[in-house]
Amino acid sequence: MTDLTSLTLADAREGLTQKSFTALELTDAHLAAMEKARVLNAYVLETPEQARAQARAADATIARGDAGPLAGIPLGVKDLFATTDVRATACSKILGNFVPPYESTVTSQLWRDGAVMLGKLNCDEFAMGSSNETSAFGPVINPWRREGSDTNLVPGGSSGGSASAVSANLCLGATGTDTGGSIRQPAAFTGIVGIKPTYGRCSRWGVVAFASSLDQAGPFARTVRDTAILMRSMAGHDPKDTTSVDRPVPDYEAAIGKSVKGMKIGIPKEYRLDGMSGEIDTLWAQGADWLKAAGAELVEVSLPHTKYALPAYYVVAPAEASSNLARYDGVRYGARVNGRNIAEMYENTRAAGFGPEVRRRIMIGTYVLSAGYYDAYYLRAQKVRTLIKKDFEDVFAKGVHAILTPATPSAAFGIGEKGQADPIEMYLNDIFTVTVNMAGLPGIAVPAGKDGQGLPLGLQLIGRPFDEETLFSLGEVIEQAAGSFSARKWWA
Repeated sequence: MTDLTSLTLADAREGLTQKSFTALELTDAHLAAMEKARVLNAYVLETPEQARAQARAADATIARGDAGPLAGIPLGVKDLFATTDVRATACSKILGNFVPPYESTVTSQLWRDGAVMLGKLNCDEFAMGSSNETSAFGPVINPWRREGSDTNLVPGGSSGGSASAVSANLCLGATGTDTGGSIRQPAAFTGIVGIKPTYGRCSRWGVVAFASSLDQAGPFARTVRDTAILMRSMAGHDPKDTTSVDRPVPDYEAAIGKSVKGMKIGIPKEYRLDGMSGEIDTLWAQGADWLKAAGAELVEVSLPHTKYALPAYYVVAPAEASSNLARYDGVRYGARVNGRNIAEMYENTRAAGFGPEVRRRIMIGTYVLSAGYYDAYYLRAQKVRTLIKKDFEDVFAKGVHAILTPATPSAAFGIGEKGQADPIEMYLNDIFTVTVNMAGLPGIAVPAGKDGQGLPLGLQLIGRPFDEETLFSLGEVIEQAAGSFSARKWWA
């Protein structure tokens, strides 16, 4: 029998339907792979008993002929999602051993459709990071390595555990969240597919908040088709989330293989940065050629406020984080460090519970919201955000269907190589992705090639609001042209 962990999600679904193997066999294969790959630190909590129980239930529905669309499909869940009676910590000491008595809407919809939970996946603490080095559980290791090197590389962040697990065949798909690139950047670093849906497409209820106006849940998988399958189950209106949009969920998988002939693809001149790697530039041109060969029309477009996106993002996101994280005070839930009075208890709890990057962002956010600075920083950043959104609206109004850009400014880098002395060096990894969150648009990262050291590189497609279907159609063109590639298995 084929190694069950190397199947695509679509192939596994077909095998389960044909009864070539059982959901329990598929789940056991993944649990065994997870055990051998603990050196990657992708999972912070494995849930084998729950996984096997869900697999048996899926087998029963398959036998009865009333299986859900994800029946028996083993998935990993980013530790930012609340899972009933299963620890959820946002990979922070401050949440300690918090066990939620409720389920996030996104994961409840996956279980409704028959999926199996293998465990909770590592991430940057409170999703604050671009490399998955800020987790209280330690850094995640990318399954990819440079040719001829045994240096451990980052998988990207914040959803690094999700990306690493999918890339290393430790699950068939995973949930992630994207606030400034936290799905697309790790997908590019690990050679897989990740989509950040339109803001409001997937419910945020039950997801630990970082920056509420930017956060969006989305799926990771090894192919564009697999990502589309997961997206259909994850999306949908949720009355518990006031930012959730009430509109029908399309059959995203039906967009796979659709012709892209006549589509107009924008190439933004502002994304051609000084000092950008020649390999990234070449890959970008190659991606454009692939889309042109498939019948799309390439046009140069301008997004003039792009240069302000990163600084504006790093005002808006920390401001919202400082507000959202005020609730972690040692009183209501999570960790508590006592003090002589309540003020000292707050200080002690937050000092011990939050890591350096989270503390840094809370302080930045509190500063930009403080009296005398609110207008100069936060209000101005929100005005810039409006201009960034208008740039995209102007481009789409000219008949452009999607925009093609690089996903990251480089391939994956070594653990500890960036941001140690200067945090801004790390923040620059988000330069191609933050605009999408600021404008609330959908964006997909698709593996498109490798650099000179054999590491994967991705391209990003940015779409019109709620037009993820076009991104899946275009993404599949790039995927078919680039071919598939996977990491050499050095960890087992």
